[in-house]
Amino acid sequence: MCFLVRSVDAVGFGASITASFSILAKAFPNNIATAMGCLEIFTGLGLVLGPPIGGILYQTFGYEIPFIAIGCFVLLMIPLNIFVLPEYDSLPGKDSFWTLVKLPKIMLMSFIIFSLSACLGFLDPTMSLFVIETFQLKVGYVGLVFLGLALSYSLSSPLLGLISDKLPELRKWLLIFGSLGTAMCFFMLGPAPIFHIESKLWLFILVLVLDGFCIGLCGIPVYPEMLSAAYENGFEEGLSTLGLISGLFSAMWSTGSFVGPTFGGFLSEKINFKWAAACQGLLPLVAFVLSIIFYSCEARGKKSSSSLEANGSVQEREPLLQEEQ
Repeated sequence: MCFLVRSVDAVGFGASITASFSILAKAFPNNIATAMGCLEIFTGLGLVLGPPIGGILYQTFGYEIPFIAIGCFVLLMIPLNIFVLPEYDSLPGKDSFWTLVKLPKIMLMSFIIFSLSACLGFLDPTMSLFVIETFQLKVGYVGLVFLGLALSYSLSSPLLGLISDKLPELRKWLLIFGSLGTAMCFFMLGPAPIFHIESKLWLFILVLVLDGFCIGLCGIPVYPEMLSAAYENGFEEGLSTLGLISGLFSAMWSTGSFVGPTFGGFLSEKINFKWAAACQGLLPLVAFVLSIIFYSCEARGKKSSSSLEANGSVQEREPLLQEEQ
C-alpha cells in the first residue's frame, strides 16, 4: 500500500511540476530564471517549515497526523489552481522529444539536474539518522538542521535568477562553480574520512548552508539554458516546446530523487554516512568536469566559426577593391 500511495503521489507531482514550469515560462518568457528564483523562496519556505512542523506533529499526535495535515493543505490548492492559473491555447508541436534529448547541451543539463536531485534525495533517508547518532539530537530538533540548506537556497535563488536573466553569458560559470561547490560540500558533509576531520555540529550546518547556495547556483540557470539550447537548434517557440523541456526536467529530477535515496541508503548501510556522502559527491564532480569540457569545446567552435566568417568577408571585399582600382 505504501508503494501504491507513493506511486500515485509521484504521478501527481510529475504532472504538476511539468505543467507549472510550462505555465511559468509562458507567462514570463523574458524573465524565466528570475521568476523561478522568486518561486524557489516558497520552495525553501516549505523545506524550512516542513521538517520542524512535521516533527512536532509526529511527537505530539503520532505517525498519521503529519500526512493527514499536509494532504488536507494540498487539497485546498485545487480550487486555487482552477480559478487563479491562466489558460493558454497551444497547437501540437512538430518537434520530437528524442530530438531534444539528443542535443549535447540538453544531455549535459539533464545530467546536472539528475546529480542535484540525487544529492538532495540522498539526504532524506540518511541525514536524520546520522545527526541523531552522531550528535545525539532529539527527533524534534533534527528538522532544524535542515534549516541551513533550505534558508540559504531560498534566500539566494532570487538573486541568482536575476543574474541569470540579466547576464545570460554568466550561466555557464554559475553551473560550473555550482557543480564544483556541491561536490566539495558533500565531501565535507561527513566529513570524508580521507580528510581526518572530526564531525562537528557547527561544521555540519555550515556545510549545509554552503550546499544550499551551491545547489541554487546550478539549479536556477538550468531551465533557461535548456530553453535557449532548444531554440538555438530550431525548436519552435510555444507551449509544445516548453512542455517538452518541462517534462524532461521533471523526468530527470524524479530519476535523481529515486536513485539518490536508494543508492545512498544502500551505501550508508554497507559502509557509513561519511563515505556514502563522499560517493554521492562524485555525481556533481562529474557534472563539473563535463561542463568544463562542453563549454570549452563550445567556445572553441564559436571562435573557429567567427574566424571563418571574417575570412569569408575579407575574400568578398578583395574582388570589389580590384574592380574599383
